[in-house]
Amino acid sequence: MQLEIDSKRLQQELEKLASYSDVPAPAVTRVVYSATDLAARRYVKHLCREEGFDIREDAAGNAFARWTGSDATLPAVGTGSHIDAIPNAGMYDGTVGVLAGLEAMRALQRAKFKPRRSLELLVFTAEEPTRFGIGCMGSRLLAGVLDPAAGARLHDAQNHSLDEVRGLAGFTEPLSTVALPADYYSAFVELHIEQGPVLERKQIDIGIVTNIAAPASLTITIEGEGGHAGAVLMPQRHDAFCAAAELALEVETAARSTEAIDTVATIGRCEVFPGAVNSIPSRVRVSLDVRDTNQVRRDSVLAVIRKACDAISHTRGVHIQAEVLNSDAPATCDPKLVEALAAACDAHGLSHERMVSRAYHDSLFMARIAPVAMLFIPCRGGVSHRPDEYSTPEAIANGALVLAETMAALSQ
Repeated sequence: MQLEIDSKRLQQELEKLASYSDVPAPAVTRVVYSATDLAARRYVKHLCREEGFDIREDAAGNAFARWTGSDATLPAVGTGSHIDAIPNAGMYDGTVGVLAGLEAMRALQRAKFKPRRSLELLVFTAEEPTRFGIGCMGSRLLAGVLDPAAGARLHDAQNHSLDEVRGLAGFTEPLSTVALPADYYSAFVELHIEQGPVLERKQIDIGIVTNIAAPASLTITIEGEGGHAGAVLMPQRHDAFCAAAELALEVETAARSTEAIDTVATIGRCEVFPGAVNSIPSRVRVSLDVRDTNQVRRDSVLAVIRKACDAISHTRGVHIQAEVLNSDAPATCDPKLVEALAAACDAHGLSHERMVSRAYHDSLFMARIAPVAMLFIPCRGGVSHRPDEYSTPEAIANGALVLAETMAALSQ
């Protein structure tokens, strides 16, 4: 079978998809269920229909484009990623996995390949947490990890519920219909830019993911005592921000203490009330993200942080409350799929290295219901979630080629 990737067409489609944005190029902002997001979805579905693929969408807006195999009763081979983009993002995160997945299937069509198992492209809804504060919303629902009651519970910044917003977007069926059966896919393989510098630095064509790290996300609220910045003397202060600053350093120390390179912890948001230059902060709310490929190790870091909260609360006379938003288990990629990706790289003379994904992706949740694997392609400087995010047409074509070869093998 002679596989050829139409790199020029693929690049044009990536650029066209990037034009569906709420901000000027090169930045991309495409928030789930917005008019821009819905227009981008229509464009991708149009491309899929051009190839004769059967398309369906579920109640969350996850979109499926299927090339039916000779034995439609068998579980399908899936690929895909997401097209939503955080504010002021780049044009490759997620979208490469969608459009290169489509091109992989087109390449197989051009090569007159006849799949036994159906091949399916899946465009996940809301991989980014931008609107509803929870990442991988679509894949969580598909895997049955997120309770359908979240449709009423989750709200955006305008206090519109998920159910309201998706309904206005045309997705009106109950969220309870979204979850897939455990035998829906025989394999799911996701292509993604690395979002890190390893492949580029080592000049390696393809990264083959063996493990996907998972986050525990918390919102921590610190209640102190406000007051006039000049009138309240230092011995009498219960400054919520100073307590938050001490907690931030304890978080860093806790993550470093494992001495494992895969343990990371981040306070990425800090809201200070009342936020006046001459007022002592009375309340601070921070976001905490702790990740690891080892759940026991990650949870041990969380336990250390909780003890630090108790100690800071006692010594500084503040009240600290932590709310767990999610605490997900890491995933291990299926060894047979990892070997299939390696064989596909070897078949096309592409260098490869096995590696860990420290960012999490929809495959983390698909691993609950199917064997999964991921392949990474290099991105310039390891940069992602920025307008200067970039992956070369050659790197993208290599990823699509390996994906096509792997899907062909798995479909038989």
